[in-house]
Amino acid sequence: MNILQINSSARSTGSESTRLADALVAKLRAANPAAALSRRDLAADPHPVLDEPALQALFTPADQRTAEQAARVALDDALIAQVQAADVIVIGAPTYNFGITAQLKTWFDAIARAGVTFKYGPTGPVGLLTGKKVYVTLSRGGLHRDGPTDTQLAHIKMFLSFVGLTDVQYVFAEGLGMGPEAVAKAQAQAEAEINAILV
Repeated sequence: MNILQINSSARSTGSESTRLADALVAKLRAANPAAALSRRDLAADPHPVLDEPALQALFTPADQRTAEQAARVALDDALIAQVQAADVIVIGAPTYNFGITAQLKTWFDAIARAGVTFKYGPTGPVGLLTGKKVYVTLSRGGLHRDGPTDTQLAHIKMFLSFVGLTDVQYVFAEGLGMGPEAVAKAQAQAEAEINAILV
């Protein structure tokens, strides 16, 4: 089993989404001692954003790219290769201002590649990253689950499905900005969810 852990918090310490992702990965590895783990911290090792030079590089035929363009595309290729090699993907996803972090959006942009991770068929897009299990740990300061303010979850679900990642389970820690009792309750509930899905 190859496990890929993606941490998308901007915080190097004290991130609840990362703590939960770590706990989930630890439980996976305890059940699968031979599993290989790759971790990518998108804050500690930031990926370049999808800007105009990156788009120009991506839309230039490979044999016509400059050395600089080839190097830029190679950065995205490395992230795509990590995802392709993974059997299990664990994503730590905090909520920032009702949405995903800039770090996670940059990762999404990097791994969405037409003809590689998705393609367009006669009836629309077809995801190509199939046959993988995904776990997402979501942390929130407030209470948004199943409500109109939860735009983050809809974005993540849509994107993962778009690239073929449809076997996904979510772990929630909410109310983390609402005082010590709420934090303790959120952590206990999230840990119970992890134990329930990884029996």
